[in-house]
Amino acid sequence: MIRPASQKALLCAVALLLLTACIGCSRQPVGPKVSSVPNQATHEHLIRADLVKDTNGINWIPLQSVAKDLGLRIKEKDGKVKLGYTDAMYELMPDHSKALSYGKEIILPDAPIRQNGNIYVTANSLSKLLGTKVQTDGRDGRHVRLGPLSSVTPVPRSTGTGESQKINRFNIFSVNGNRDELVTYAKKFMGVPYEFGAKPYEQSKKFDCSSFTQHIFKQFGESLPRLARDQAQLGMSVTRNELQKGDLIFFSVPGRFANDKIVGHVGIYIGNGEMIHTWGDPGVQISSVDSGYWKEHLLSMRRVS
Repeated sequence: MIRPASQKALLCAVALLLLTACIGCSRQPVGPKVSSVPNQATHEHLIRADLVKDTNGINWIPLQSVAKDLGLRIKEKDGKVKLGYTDAMYELMPDHSKALSYGKEIILPDAPIRQNGNIYVTANSLSKLLGTKVQTDGRDGRHVRLGPLSSVTPVPRSTGTGESQKINRFNIFSVNGNRDELVTYAKKFMGVPYEFGAKPYEQSKKFDCSSFTQHIFKQFGESLPRLARDQAQLGMSVTRNELQKGDLIFFSVPGRFANDKIVGHVGIYIGNGEMIHTWGDPGVQISSVDSGYWKEHLLSMRRVS
C-alpha cells in the first residue's frame, strides 16, 4: 500500500515528467498537419459527398468535398480552380474541358460546372484529372468511391547531370560556384507570404514551395519546372553527408498517395542542417532538416547544377 506522502511524491514526479515531455514537443519544428488525412495507400476510399443528379441521370460530384477528404488545398482565383498540397497539382475551369494534371494539359470528358457557388465534376472527369478510378454510389446519392492516387511519378534514381535548361540571365551567376550568393539571395525573401498556387513572384509578390525554388534558381541560370514533383526529376541524387548549400531537398506527403515516396514539398539547403522554404505562416522561413517533422518526412536530396 502506498503511503500518503509517497503517493504525493509519485504524483509530483509524474507531473514533472509530463511537463518535460510537453516542453520537448513544443520545441519541435512544425510542419504540415497531415495526421488527419485518411490513409489511402492500399485500397479505394469512400468519400461522403452530396451528389447532384442531372436530367440525364448523371451524378455530379462536389469538388470541395473531394479536396477536403483527400487533404488537398483548393483555391479559385481568376476563374481557375487549383488543387494540391503545397503547390498546385491540378487546375481546371468551370465550363471548360481543358485542364491541367501535374502540369500537363488534359481534356476532361465532361466540362466542370458551377452550381450554387460550388464546382461539380463527373466521375469520368474526376478520374481523368486525378488519374485513378472514380465511381459514384447512385443508391443514396451521397458517396464517391475513389481509388489511390497512383498515377504520379515516384522519386527517380540518380540521372547524373540533370535536364535543367540553362538561361543564365546574368551570365556571371550560376548555382555551382555561387552557392553562398544563392543562399544570401534566398534569405532576402524571408517572410514573403505563402500562397497556394501562387503566380510568378513579379506579379503576385507571393510564393508557394516550388515557385520559390523556381524563382531563386532562375536568377542563377537554372530554369526549374513549376512543380516540386517535376523538380525532383532533375540533377543527381546526393546523400545527407554530401549536401551542399543550394541543393534541393524533397519531402513526402504521408497518406496522400498509393506510394508514400511521392514528392509533396521542396526546400533549398542553406548549410548547418537547415533549409529555406515556404509553407503557411510566416511564409518564407528557415527550418531544420535534422529534427522534427521535416527529418521524419525527408524523401530525397538532389543537386541540379
